[in-house]
Amino acid sequence: MNCCKTIFLLIVLCFFSRLTISAENNEEHSFSKDELQVLRTWQAGKTVSQSAIDVFGGVERCFTVENIPDNVWSRMQGKTYRPNPHVKRGDLRYLRLLHCDYDNKIHLGEMVCNKRIANVLVDIFRKLYEVNYPIQQILLPDVYNADDETQMRANNTSCFCYRSISKSNKLSAHARGLAVDLNPLYNPYYIDRRDGIRYVQPATARKYCDRTKSFRYKIDENDLAYKLFKQYGFSWGGHWRRSKDYQHFELNE
Repeated sequence: MNCCKTIFLLIVLCFFSRLTISAENNEEHSFSKDELQVLRTWQAGKTVSQSAIDVFGGVERCFTVENIPDNVWSRMQGKTYRPNPHVKRGDLRYLRLLHCDYDNKIHLGEMVCNKRIANVLVDIFRKLYEVNYPIQQILLPDVYNADDETQMRANNTSCFCYRSISKSNKLSAHARGLAVDLNPLYNPYYIDRRDGIRYVQPATARKYCDRTKSFRYKIDENDLAYKLFKQYGFSWGGHWRRSKDYQHFELNE
């Protein structure tokens, strides 16, 4: 009789133990029912959980290079892309990326770049993601009607945009998809003009021109993004002499 009671108690304990493990596993892999759809349709800017990413197929599936999809190409027309003799659709690639913000939330990102640096950028942003390097958002500039000032104020990280250098008729490296602007609000462009006036882009970033101060998203020579871009052959606008462009990484050609 005592033997039967012991066996019964062991069965009960085993049953409840399995229930506990099952509950813990479900908790670990719990996520919003909409998150998989967000991942499948790659809704850039949306927040997702690591659990949803795991079920989707893992991080590897979230860092990809592909030809410009038709729906993306349509979004770009008259904004980041205009007919020109220098850059064609076939010269560009569409990247899917993950990134973390300053609060360690995971976001979906997207970027258009020159095919020459597509795989390099995927490597760089994958390494940044793996250490939770903070990037506020990575959206196509088309979201902001390709207005540089507006997207910089929104601290949007981007690459391709067919445009000239500010205050110039010369094509920007962005026009060829060979430059990345990273966390631009906190890493502004500025130039001290001969008339004594400091011109700053974005205009709301004047206080971040003082690089002796500490603040979030700041890029300097100790920064991991700086080290990675330099490692892959990019130059940094923070080293420019007459002006400074702390957000800007451009492929050395």
